[in-house]
Amino acid sequence: MKTVVIYYSRGGTTKKMAEIIAEELKSKKVSTDIFSVEDISADKLLDYDGIVVGGPTYYGTLPYQIKKLFDDSVKFHGKLDGKVGMAFSSSANIAGGNETTVLSILEAMLIHGMVIQGDHKGDHYGPVAVGSVDKRCEENCRRMAQRFAKLLSKIMIG
Repeated sequence: MKTVVIYYSRGGTTKKMAEIIAEELKSKKVSTDIFSVEDISADKLLDYDGIVVGGPTYYGTLPYQIKKLFDDSVKFHGKLDGKVGMAFSSSANIAGGNETTVLSILEAMLIHGMVIQGDHKGDHYGPVAVGSVDKRCEENCRRMAQRFAKLLSKIMIG
């Protein structure tokens, strides 16, 4: 099982979330690479079984750097079918658009045919940070990474 965690971060909050998620995946024995979105091309997505993407919230949606990654992936539309996906985000305020940002990322993954799992506890769509990475955010990042690893294992074996 090979996973990639891709993030865009200007202030460091989203990068910290990506590092927590990658660390937790590695602790579950999932081979995990981590890249800033500027350091990976869309073609590399084909090399992974699981793809985790996160970015800050800008005007209630994902930053253009993440959108560009998905726009560039159109050239191999359908080739991510069946891969496992997860999204996360950060924003400055409560109700600052975190969920709409996560959903924007998940929409792109779903259009590719990727498998997404929500969570009945905590951050339902994917981990979110408000202002900074606090204890609640870190716990949700770890929980979602654990659930992601479990789902990835089921899909790869089954």
